[in-house]
Amino acid sequence: MNHIRSVTDLLPLDTADEPFFYTFKRESTANIKDAPKAYAQASPPTRQTIVEFDCRGLEFTEFQATGEWLAKGLETATKFSGIDLQEGEWFDYDEKASEEVSIKDIKWEIRRA
Repeated sequence: MNHIRSVTDLLPLDTADEPFFYTFKRESTANIKDAPKAYAQASPPTRQTIVEFDCRGLEFTEFQATGEWLAKGLETATKFSGIDLQEGEWFDYDEKASEEVSIKDIKWEIRRA
């Protein structure tokens, strides 16, 4: 299960100027149904839908967390940017809370609607 410590609202940076790139294995039709939703920290950790796709003629088989992610401090709302989750973990320090913040052992699951 995911281990997110002292941060919440994990979300890919996805703007017109800096789009988050979703990678597919072949060319087909795939649309994002809604803007990505932030993963809110929960105790115990829970499955949450981050992004939902409408795929035609392809099957979404893997999600890779390439690109920049954003989060904020759970208690302080300190904004964290430039989060790289490609290695499956991230560590930083929240000055306002005087504690380490982290995301580790993160797992991505693809489910059919």
